[in-house]
Amino acid sequence: MGVVVALLVILLSLLIYIALRIRRHFNYWQDLGIPCETPSWLMGSVAGMSTKKSFEQIIREYYEKHKGKGPLAGFYWFSKLAVFVMDPDVIKSILIKDFAKFTDRGLYSNEVDDPLSGSLFNLDGAKWRNMRNKLSPTFTSGKMKIMFPLVTKLGNDLIEVFHKTMASGQVLEVRDLVARFTTDVIGTCAFGIDIGSLHDPSVEFRQMSRRAFVEERYGILGTMLRFSFPNICRRLHIKETPADIEEFFLGIVRNTVDYREKNNVKRNDFMDMLIDLKNNKLMKSDTGEEMTNLTFGQIAAQAFVFLLAGFETSSTTMSFALYELAKNQEVQEKAREEIVKVLDKHSGLFTYECMREMVYLEQIIEETLRLYTIVSALLRKTLEDYVVPDHPEYVIKKGMIVIIPAGPIHRDERYFPQPNVFNPDNFSPEKVAARDSILNLSFGEGPRNCIGMRFGKMQTLVGLAVLLKNFKFSTCERTPIPMKYDKKSFLVSSESGIYLKVEKL
Repeated sequence: MGVVVALLVILLSLLIYIALRIRRHFNYWQDLGIPCETPSWLMGSVAGMSTKKSFEQIIREYYEKHKGKGPLAGFYWFSKLAVFVMDPDVIKSILIKDFAKFTDRGLYSNEVDDPLSGSLFNLDGAKWRNMRNKLSPTFTSGKMKIMFPLVTKLGNDLIEVFHKTMASGQVLEVRDLVARFTTDVIGTCAFGIDIGSLHDPSVEFRQMSRRAFVEERYGILGTMLRFSFPNICRRLHIKETPADIEEFFLGIVRNTVDYREKNNVKRNDFMDMLIDLKNNKLMKSDTGEEMTNLTFGQIAAQAFVFLLAGFETSSTTMSFALYELAKNQEVQEKAREEIVKVLDKHSGLFTYECMREMVYLEQIIEETLRLYTIVSALLRKTLEDYVVPDHPEYVIKKGMIVIIPAGPIHRDERYFPQPNVFNPDNFSPEKVAARDSILNLSFGEGPRNCIGMRFGKMQTLVGLAVLLKNFKFSTCERTPIPMKYDKKSFLVSSESGIYLKVEKL
């Protein structure tokens, strides 16, 4: 009997100890006197994400509650301690000045069991640095110029499909149409195959691409477990990519690589560059560190993330831009006049040089990204204890996740007058020169900014230019005003399709 009592006491003591540790963990910020909303024990400060609220709404509401109260607030990234940073000077220090202490994103990757998770976006530490050094030369303006004809060819297909679709009515759902365009662009440039989803949206590549973007194993519970207990998940061989999606894209990459190597095929696209990195001799980084060639799994992962990061973000930006232009006819007409003028100057040919001259159209793209920042928050992981500059009373502890609310900053009236009004003049050369660059976080900032920024802007600008030259867009009864966001998407995306009235010019 005494043994049973002793065991019960030990068990009860253990439970009390665990409860006190959990309570201490979830009262960490309050105990320091730092503002923090009461978190959920499972979901932390992102409770309700994908069910009751979109991620964008959670970040925006948190920012509105705490801005002006200090440089940062407490946050819980699922069960992990996190810091919600709102001061632009502190953000600049984290992303640029003190980047060496915040190089990692702290995202889950498991290259052994889930090769597609080993992309540049997910990698940390030396793995990220090596991969970034290898891939950076593939995204230079010179390489973009080489791939430009592939994009403009599909731009012509986009015009043709718009004409065909308009035969059944003037009201079109533009989000899906432009998503098929960017899917074909990425399929051509990243996988080296002609997808044809513009003409046939039911093709397998298009369907798998959509599923890859919205589906993951184990749903939101799996996301919570991978973020909260990444090492345990790796030991348990947890994957995030559904099996059939992994098999499909690995098969495409394997067949593409084998065919090109056996037949010495060159297409001057992203896949060519990855194959070159696979077959080149050992290289050395800028620091003299030896870098091995890319493995097949690494090639597949980079091509896969190029697809996910490229087709959805660019198509979403294009559709939101058309949505705002439909509501702002004067802006639309000004953009069209610029496009026609530039193309006439080049004898009607859409050359790579034309893009540099479409200044106002690029301002429209930047303003769209400001209003509809695709990634609402940037993530960083603290690699060592960090005393916040000019605020020595705040110390961000090693291992904490840093949340940088890019979307809310873009809609803060302190930085952008009338922040909820679509105004491309916010990105006129004069305004950009007068504003701190850290206030434009659409593509991130610092050494870990979006490596594909040039490509994303290129396909977005080409798509918008060919559409505005050939069609006029305006709102209709089915246009979602005001815009509502999809709660299930981590990225900013419309809840339903974007329907616009389209007229031939």
